[in-house]
Amino acid sequence: MAKSKGIVTKDVAMELRADFARREVVLPGGEAWRPSPMAGAERYMLDRIGEEVARETSIVRYAAGARFSAHPHDGGEEFLVLAGSYHDDGGDYPEGSYVRDPIGTARASRAGPDGAVLFVKHQFTAADTRRVVIDTRAARWHQGVVPGLTVLPLHEHGPEHVALVRWAPSTRFRPHRHWGGEEILVLDGVFEDEHGTYPKGSWLRSPHLSEHNPFTGPDGALIYVKTGHFAAA
Repeated sequence: MAKSKGIVTKDVAMELRADFARREVVLPGGEAWRPSPMAGAERYMLDRIGEEVARETSIVRYAAGARFSAHPHDGGEEFLVLAGSYHDDGGDYPEGSYVRDPIGTARASRAGPDGAVLFVKHQFTAADTRRVVIDTRAARWHQGVVPGLTVLPLHEHGPEHVALVRWAPSTRFRPHRHWGGEEILVLDGVFEDEHGTYPKGSWLRSPHLSEHNPFTGPDGALIYVKTGHFAAA
C-alpha cells in the first residue's frame, strides 16, 4: 500500500479527499496528472472513493483522436467539456457542452482532432435517470438574485442543483449557508471569499451547512456550481 498527498492506493483502490464533512480546496497545479487505465487519457483527481468504479470528481485530458470502447457508468456520469471536443454514440459535444448520462449508461467514445479536456463526476443517485445535453454557449442565461450575477441552470434533482454562474467584476453576494454543501470549479476569472482567492482552474468543496460570503474583484468570474448533493454524504 502506498501513500502520497493524502492518497491511499492498493492496486487501483483510492481514497482522496474522501471526508465530505471537510472543506477542501485544490488550486491550479495542486495535483499531478495521473495516467488512466485507458490509453490516451490522464486524470487530475479532485476527490475519489473506490476502485475503477468509484465516486469520483476529476479533470480528464484526452489525446487527439483517442478512442474508447463502450463501458458502463455504474455511478452515472456528468461532464462539462472545458476544451476541445468529445464524441460518443449519443452525440457530439464541443467546448462548453454539459452532459449527464444516468447510472448504467454505456457508450463508445472518442476525443476530437484537437483532443478534449473534461470536468467529470461519477456521483448519481439511482432515482436520477434523466439524460441531459446542453450547449452552454447557445443556452439562455437568467438574471441572478443580486445585480452582477447571471445564471444558466443545468440540472436539478431533489436537493441537487447544478448551474453555471457568471459574476460581473466587483460583484458581492450576501453571506449564505450551504444546505447539502456546495462544489465549485472556477472556469474563468478569479472567485473569492473570506477564506481565500481562487483563480481559473480552482476547485472548492464545502460541506453541508457551511457558510461563506463570496465576491469577485476586477476580473469577475465564471463558475460551475453544484449544491445540495452532500446532505447525506
